[in-house]
Amino acid sequence: MAKPNKKLPTRTVDIFCRRCKGQLFKYHKGGKGSLVKCFKERIAVDYTTELGVCPHCQQVFGRDTLVRGTPALKMIGTKVTMK
Repeated sequence: MAKPNKKLPTRTVDIFCRRCKGQLFKYHKGGKGSLVKCFKERIAVDYTTELGVCPHCQQVFGRDTLVRGTPALKMIGTKVTMK
C-alpha cells in the first residue's frame, strides 16, 4: 500500500476532545472527510502529555497503530471534534 505524501497539506485543523472541549492538537489534514486517523508526522502542535489521552478529562480518544507502514493514531468513534 502507498505511504502518505511527504509534503504536508497546507490546511491545519484544531482537534478538540468532545467531552470537555479541551484542545488536543493542531493537525495538517488533507481531504474533506471526517477524522478517522492522524499520522504522527502530520501533527503540528501537540497539547497532550500522553499520546491518545485527553490531558483535561483523561478520556482515551485514540489508539496507537501503524497505517500503511507509518505510525498513526486511530481515532475512537465520536470522541474528538475538529474545527
